[in-house]
Amino acid sequence: MGVIRRRGVVALGVTGLVAPLALAFTATPAQAASCTTRTGPYQKQVEKFLGRPVDGKQSATDCKAIQAFQRKHGITPDIGYAGPVTWGVMDLMNKQKAVGNKPNKDGKCPVNKGRIACVNLTLQLSWIQDGNRLVYGPVPVRTGRDGYETRTGLKKIYWRDIDHVSTLYNVPMPYSQFFDGGQAFHSVGLSMWNPPGSHGCVNMTTTTAKKYWSLLKNGDDVFVYGRKPGT
Repeated sequence: MGVIRRRGVVALGVTGLVAPLALAFTATPAQAASCTTRTGPYQKQVEKFLGRPVDGKQSATDCKAIQAFQRKHGITPDIGYAGPVTWGVMDLMNKQKAVGNKPNKDGKCPVNKGRIACVNLTLQLSWIQDGNRLVYGPVPVRTGRDGYETRTGLKKIYWRDIDHVSTLYNVPMPYSQFFDGGQAFHSVGLSMWNPPGSHGCVNMTTTTAKKYWSLLKNGDDVFVYGRKPGT
């Protein structure tokens, strides 16, 4: 985000140089993306997920429903096309829902550490357990994108800062609990299914981040495993 801001400064500088020409034109507000009439490769799957009639053919109402989903979760372009990114988000939601209240059914997160925060990158889920007992979760999370992957392995929370601001990206990171270098649990004002992902941190809703803040402390274990789709 810091890079975007720097680019914004440069763009403003260029605009200033051509201001006399720009004044001759009247700016118009950005137009909302229009719906596509194209049938996407995942049309039937997306229709079923959204509770639409499953005929595999794009319609105006199909498009509006898909577009609303895309806008809710920050999927671009938000033109109502049933493509791989949109279906990938929906498919992940289905897999997360199927986990129910047994996120550690496969036993991959250690049960011999006492209280521990687990992060399953493959399913983009996190939870807190104490031995075999589920303490909180599972909840959807948003982890590192390709090139900024959240690092796997057993770690410990070593620093907590409730009002942290990133010095690298100059963005707020409320309820930060750092467990590996600059990687931390913290809240964001984004959908947990917003692609492509974070810069390595485990993003959470404010509600989840607050709960993690109340349940965890310095020295508590964190175990990250799996591989995020697309990385």
